[in-house]
Parts: sequence; C-alpha cells; structure tokens
Amino acid sequence: MEATAEPTQEATVEATVESSGEVSALAPSSYTSCFQLQNLESGDASVVIKYYAQGNSTPVASPSDTIPGNGSKTYCPLSDVTSGFNGSVVVESSTQLAAIANISGNTSFGIYNASYSGFSDGASQVFLPLLFKNNFGYNTFFNVQNAGSGDATVSVSYSDGTTAGPFTIGQGQSRTFDQATETHSQAVFAATVSSSGANIVATVLEVGPSTQPINFGYNGFTDTSNTGPVMPLVMANNFGFTSGIQIQNTTGTSTDVTVTYTPSTAGTTCTQTQTIAGNQSATFALTAWSASDTNADNTCVNGQTFIGSAQVTSNSASVGLNAIVNQHNFSTNKGASYGAFNSANATNKVVMPLIMDRNFGYFTGFNIQNVGASTTNVSCTFSNSSATVPSTPVDPGQALTNVQLNAISNGYVGSATCTASGGSDNKIVAVVNELLNSGAQDTFLVYEARNN
Repeated sequence: MEATAEPTQEATVEATVESSGEVSALAPSSYTSCFQLQNLESGDASVVIKYYAQGNSTPVASPSDTIPGNGSKTYCPLSDVTSGFNGSVVVESSTQLAAIANISGNTSFGIYNASYSGFSDGASQVFLPLLFKNNFGYNTFFNVQNAGSGDATVSVSYSDGTTAGPFTIGQGQSRTFDQATETHSQAVFAATVSSSGANIVATVLEVGPSTQPINFGYNGFTDTSNTGPVMPLVMANNFGFTSGIQIQNTTGTSTDVTVTYTPSTAGTTCTQTQTIAGNQSATFALTAWSASDTNADNTCVNGQTFIGSAQVTSNSASVGLNAIVNQHNFSTNKGASYGAFNSANATNKVVMPLIMDRNFGYFTGFNIQNVGASTTNVSCTFSNSSATVPSTPVDPGQALTNVQLNAISNGYVGSATCTASGGSDNKIVAVVNELLNSGAQDTFLVYEARNN
C-alpha cells in the first residue's frame, strides 16, 4: 500500500487486496487489505480514492468521501472493489492526510498479518534492505507502484547479482516481484529498484511457511542516511519477543557500522559493530542478547531482557545506509516489521492514523524516540477522547513507551498526535505496534508514525 496526501495533491496507497494466489511466494491462498486515512488539518477533507488493478490504466473504482477535521476513517472491508482485486490505490485529498494499510492472509484477520505506512511521494530509486528466497521456509515478494505521472520503466538489481526487468508500470499502477520464482544464489539478500520516466515506491512482504504463518511488512526507502538510521523499538528476551535489524549499505564502499542500544523500560546500554561490504546488508541485534552469544561483535549482556531503542552512532565511510527492524515471537507465531528512520527527517510532531484499545481484543502501543541532541518533553492527544499522555521528559537516544490497553476506552478506534517541546531541537520519530496478545496466530502488526 501507500499514501499520504499533501493539500490538493495525490497520495499513493499501494495495496494487494484479496488476490487469489497469483503470487507463488504466498503461503496463504488469498490476501485482504484494509486502510486507515487520518486528516491532519482542522477542516474536513474531501477525498477521492482511486483503485488501480495491476495492468489496468483506468481505475476500476473511484469513490468519494469526507473525513472530518482532525479525524480518521477506516476502509474495511474494501466494498468498492470486487473479490479478487489485486492492485494499488491513489488517494486525492483537499487536505493533508496520513495513511496506513493492514494486510491479512486467507481473508481472516487472525493469521499472516502485516501493516505498513503510506507514501506522499516517490523517488527514482528505492532501497530494500532485506529479501528472502527459501530462508528457512521464508520468501518475500514486493510491489512497486508508479507514484508519478506517465509510465515508469523499472529494473531491479539484487545484491547477489540477480537482475529483473526492465518492466513498464503505468501511472498509479503496481507490479509484483516474487523472489520465490526468481533465480537467486543466496537465501538472504538486498535490492535496489530503479526507475526512469516516473518516480516509484515499494512495499515488501516477508512470508513465513505454513508451519510458521507469519507476515512481516515494510516500505522500501526512497532516501538514505549518512549520519545513521534510528530505531524507536528494539527487544530481546521480552516474553519471547526478539528483534533483528538488517542494515543495508547502498554504496559500493565498505564501511564499519556501530549501533548503540539504549534501554527505555529494561536492559542496559550496549553497542555492536560490524563491517558491511559495498552494496550488501548485515544483521544486527538478533543474537546480541542470546545466552549463547560469544559477544565477538557486541557488548550486550547475554540472556538479559532488553526493551529500548537503537541508532547507528558510527559509520566509518559515511556511506548511505538504510535499515529495517523485524520483531517476532516464533513460539506464538507473531511477527512484524518496520523501517528505520533517517534522523534528518525528524520533526517535533508525529501522527498515528490507527490507535486501538480493546478493539475485538486488539490494542496498540507506541514508542517515541528522541533523536535530537537535548532532552525533550513529549505529550500526546487522542482523537475523540479526553485521554492524553502527559508531558514526559525523554533523553537523547531514548524512547518513551506508551501502551493504550485499558488506557482510553473499551472498543476505541482512533488516531493520535504526539508533540515534543522544551528542548533545543525537539526531534522525534515513532512506531506503533498493534497486538492481539492471545493465541498462536500472527496477530501482531507495526507501522511507522508520520512526521508532520
């Protein structure tokens, strides 16, 4: 999916919706998507939602709607398209919007769940730090959407030497690239997607086997960070939940990368250093707190519970980096992924289109990381509710954790806005987890909050 709309401009919302097994990497027989739009302004938003089927230059549906000022709306089910629709969405709006999409396998929001944020624009290159071909049964596929005007001529260069394309993708449309049907010499690799003629965006799904029905979803990166990616939530030994970070070197120059882990509610500060070869990626965090880890590349405490944040604090060659974070609990088949942030794009305000409290058992929690140079005070409000997160000081590099379970109202579905103040620069980023904690199905999703 995609999407955020600038005033009177288009937002692209890419979504694979109720596909009928066309993509062979999919363990589920079909997929269903829903999305949430949040109006970021006080006036009502007049929106037009255009659904593009793959290979069709004319929208199959273009419904209009109104989203109240500072409010949000959920589009679930997608009643304006028929069963079997597989494509993308473009949202046009009279006000600024933010958007997220949730996608679920086998049409039931109980297994194979993933979430990802919308885009406001694209770029001529998109970077994908983590892709699989039969990696312990995991495969990936990604959709590339034309986010510009006119046709996009798209090619893919994988870090294992494989290439794909060129392919032509029409305006507003998307195309699926399925790693399970491609020839790859490695099980884990990265990719760079390039376009001429129009800017593009991309979203990846990491799909587990039927014996481990988990989906991870993340957005491709349209820029890179020389100062280093920042990650608001990293976990280890947290009631079965662990995080893995994949950092991509987008250049041909090798670099030594150090990641610093800062606790928020559990653990101690530690670091990890690895060399990442040119145009390759490397895995951080995944085993750093393992009881059997040799600590050859890190100073983390073996077996310790860690809940906190992370950021790249050293990048020896000052090359462009990107990163994603996979969070998982394999014993209960729960997993979710989010993209790391470029601190240069941080602002003093973040917006979160979907917040829940006991919504058919689902609730949300968010982590807000201070990526500035001084302590800042973070406070939050929720739409259609008097509930707040009172002003709380957050030190540089640290994250504020807030869980909405039993904190707003039973059945609550809305949005949130959080603001930083009182520091010298007041720069924050955030991620939102969506969780149904019971059972052994993939009822865990995460998305990136939008900086505004």
